[in-house]
Amino acid sequence: MPDVIVVGGGPVGLAAAIEARLAGLSVTVIEPRDGAIDKACGEGLMPGAVPLLARLGVEPRGFALRGVSYQDGKREANHAFVTGSGLGVRRTTLHAALHNRAVELGTHFVYEKVDSLTNTADFVEAAGIRADWMLACDGLHSTVARLAGLSRPAPAARRRFGLRRHYRIDPWSDHIEVHWNRLGELYVTPTADGMVGVALLAKQGTSFDDALACSPALAARVSSAETASELRGAGPLRQQTTARSTGRIMLVGDASGYVDAITGEGLRLGFDQARAAIAAITSGADYERDWVRITRDFRVLTSGLAFVATTPLHAAVVPLARALPALYGRAVETLAR
Repeated sequence: MPDVIVVGGGPVGLAAAIEARLAGLSVTVIEPRDGAIDKACGEGLMPGAVPLLARLGVEPRGFALRGVSYQDGKREANHAFVTGSGLGVRRTTLHAALHNRAVELGTHFVYEKVDSLTNTADFVEAAGIRADWMLACDGLHSTVARLAGLSRPAPAARRRFGLRRHYRIDPWSDHIEVHWNRLGELYVTPTADGMVGVALLAKQGTSFDDALACSPALAARVSSAETASELRGAGPLRQQTTARSTGRIMLVGDASGYVDAITGEGLRLGFDQARAAIAAITSGADYERDWVRITRDFRVLTSGLAFVATTPLHAAVVPLARALPALYGRAVETLAR
């Protein structure tokens, strides 16, 4: 009987398992997939996420990211991070590094699917394993959140999806580039080893190739490059929950609620939430209160940008960022910390 069950073996679940082991708790991760887990995402870690990984003893190989560049084909607005460098790292590389660290610390893994659970005043149980606590780190469409009665249908309006493809090409910038066009936003992230990832955020049914063609300069850069991965998708991105905990279950990462990937803060928040959840177990901290504190600024900024991105106002984003560099810089630094 472990102290903690972590449902979901992605980066946030593995971070939660590592946090548990560092706190002296026994932990079992329940995950149906064996091996490195990939996901359609931008693969850029903001500067605030890098020290969070380091304190876990995880330092994956990647590409140093020095800032963010918004572009629309006519103009660009650049901001260099003042809080340190971010890191562009393949999702599979990050997963492998976290998995190796979790194994090193004595984490137990069970490769099963959770399709039912028990949540009592004294214990939780899933996949035949009983524990004192359960951390649900099973992503956007969390089975645990649904089974625990914490999921809430998100409004269908303005729901967005993500698509991602890699190209074998030497990075041409040390900034995360965000190309805004009429079909969506294209995120360009160098990941190391002569590799660049391009991720699209757009409404359902948007063609990746059509959106790429709407940013001619970017399309020209990658037109002769070899594709290094199949097109992978994720979504819908917006997910809501009624609360982040019930009984002995806590929702962590995307499972706890998600607005949009437009600001790239997903893993940064997930790592911080994992730390807060373990603190709630070991010291009785209020996880709901800490979750609100951790996510407040991000939810406000992300909600505003995601709204603008789905209206005709999206055409004004880059011009405004260029015209108001101080405001643009403050917003980037808020997300970067």
